[in-house]
Amino acid sequence: MTFPPLIQELRRALGGENVISAPSELAVYDCDAFTARRRRPEAVVFPRSGRDVAETVRIALRHGVSIVPRGAGTSLAGGCLPGECSLLMMLSRMNRILEINLRDRTAVVEPGVLNLQLTTALGREKAGCHFAPDPSSQGASTIGGNVATNAGGPHTLKYGVTVNHVLGVEAVLGDGRIVQFGPVEDPAAFDLSGLMIGSEGTLGIVTKVWVRLTPDPQDHRAFRAIFDSLEDASNTVTQIIAAGIVPAALELMDQGILGAVEAAFAFGFPADAGAVLVIEIDGLTVGLDPQEEQIVALCKKNHAREVLQASTERERELLWKCRKSAVGATGRLSPSYILEDGVVPRTQLPRILGRIAEIGRKHQIRIVNVAHAGDGNVHPILLYDERDPEEFQRAMAAGREVLDECLACGGSITAEHGVGVQKLEFMPRQFTPADLAALRHVKTAFDPAGVLNPGKLIPS
Repeated sequence: MTFPPLIQELRRALGGENVISAPSELAVYDCDAFTARRRRPEAVVFPRSGRDVAETVRIALRHGVSIVPRGAGTSLAGGCLPGECSLLMMLSRMNRILEINLRDRTAVVEPGVLNLQLTTALGREKAGCHFAPDPSSQGASTIGGNVATNAGGPHTLKYGVTVNHVLGVEAVLGDGRIVQFGPVEDPAAFDLSGLMIGSEGTLGIVTKVWVRLTPDPQDHRAFRAIFDSLEDASNTVTQIIAAGIVPAALELMDQGILGAVEAAFAFGFPADAGAVLVIEIDGLTVGLDPQEEQIVALCKKNHAREVLQASTERERELLWKCRKSAVGATGRLSPSYILEDGVVPRTQLPRILGRIAEIGRKHQIRIVNVAHAGDGNVHPILLYDERDPEEFQRAMAAGREVLDECLACGGSITAEHGVGVQKLEFMPRQFTPADLAALRHVKTAFDPAGVLNPGKLIPS
């Protein structure tokens, strides 16, 4: 097919200012945060409403063109990579907070609302509640993107991932219909909003989200514990959970990433530290002292060099800034990186971290680690130079071996980044042919013509 007639029809329907097709304008949309794969879209549209989304889908159907939905483009698995002969749909202009209902502790937002935007709005309202999912990219990532990948973040250990905080969604299906799933819970009905969450735009394009707001805790305590070895730090993680304590967050950074973080933020991490745990507990003030004592004792039992508590809110904010900016700080270490996202049972943390180090040595690729260690979610960062094709291939091979090892540990190929294109080849390793057939049947039910984000999540 030729795209000019499609582009003309889109401009008539959405307005010329909401459709771009010049090669110079399209260049910035050829990849998302998974920069290892690139393809330029044929055109980009910017809908401003659910009706615009539905009309765009119907136009694309008439012209036999697929659609790739995209929010902020922070996907780390190629979930927003343009497909062949595809139209990229940017949802960033659908960025209104439609309602905040403090009585019911709910909010209604469009998909382009930034995660942090909703948090800031609730703070201005002095709402006493917050949207709990807090991915490290929350300053840039959108709630529509959180829904697409079922995003998590440091505080999901206690509060859960996106699916635990979404009451309902409005979406446009592959035939152009606008449908609504929820927000009223019906115990006798299928959880179709839950089915949509994590589907990476392959079942529908989300145009509105009803989210649950979580009451702010009465009090919180944040610590950093410094260890000489990754093994001691990871053993501490499993023992804290085994003691019956569920921290709000339990994060790990290894020596490699600590150097970059220290250079960026000068937080005072010792240069020879093998690993640091960032630990936060929250809840009723009266219950935090016993938990703090247990956590400090377990850290010392596992040879923590020191355990320091943030004494002010400013110190707590700086500690979380260091953790959430850790991936960005890798720019000081390498011109390019691949951020993997596997998950293993917590008891397997020492094994997987040891194997990651072995894999890095085997492929001669430097790997540094951050992890949502409390729930076994590891984020090894593979450093390479994309200008060196041979080094790039070694980095990709190392990444595949890391994910294989996660499966061997009884884990999964993804915890919060999704499958996208990066991990598509692993789906038949994690799921049986019957499982994959069921996924394809669901895809066909929601998207009969297969126009929504093809080539992602579900192997053809």
